[in-house]
Amino acid sequence: MNPQAPPQAQAKQPIAGIHNIIAVGSGKGGVGKTTVSVNLALALASLGRRVGLLDADVYGPNVPLMMGINRPPQALGDRIQPLEKSGVRLMSMGFLNPGDKPLIWRGPMLHSAMQQFLRGVDWGELDYLLIDLPPGTGDVALSLAQSTPITGALVVTTPSGVSLEDARKAVNMFLQVRVPLLGLVENMSYLIAPGSSERIDVFGEGGGRRTAEQMGITFLGEIALDPEVRAAGDRGQPVTVNPSNANAAPFIELARRVEERCREAQSSGPSITIEE
Repeated sequence: MNPQAPPQAQAKQPIAGIHNIIAVGSGKGGVGKTTVSVNLALALASLGRRVGLLDADVYGPNVPLMMGINRPPQALGDRIQPLEKSGVRLMSMGFLNPGDKPLIWRGPMLHSAMQQFLRGVDWGELDYLLIDLPPGTGDVALSLAQSTPITGALVVTTPSGVSLEDARKAVNMFLQVRVPLLGLVENMSYLIAPGSSERIDVFGEGGGRRTAEQMGITFLGEIALDPEVRAAGDRGQPVTVNPSNANAAPFIELARRVEERCREAQSSGPSITIEE
């Protein structure tokens, strides 16, 4: 078997009522992927869109903390009812396995859980379902890509060389499994020094834009390293809960760019699938 060959083509069953599925991935942890996912979901909701957020990082689910909600979901018949906060419908393994107890699962169990979260949850009508993936290129991302028609993926990175090296792997993973790339987001791009308003490039400068250009994908923009964004997420009140907050502006702009890229991806038709 050729380890470089694309996975065998499988029928991808759409999810009734969901118009766009967006995968949010990263090559490594610690780049703020969940922070971007949460604030992007809230930004889309502030634009009047019907939005769901699926926390697929089953080993480290942080959406409950960042959204300030953590209680068991209810079932209605054979359908799980998502929780809702600030206009965003939510599902996370953190709702089912709260606290510090680790989840020790292998691939088949992860696949089953993802299918249950995607197709066993009563998402209703959604313009966008964002899926916050685990970092890396493992089972959850591959299972999702092979079974679900994803409108497109965005990859979150920082400007550092280590982060960009792993981001390129995530981009190539999505390309190999025929998931359209919406683009690359550079998070923690720079810091504005208090008092002087000097821009400090903590992790380097311009790496995300250069990488996107080199790989022929869209650069979706820079998001600053903002202490208030971090603190607001820790409080369970992300900055984009209040879209008029100045700290929310980069995420509102990102939401508009993502919407534009989704329209382009949809209008280009389904991606070509290569069969073994």
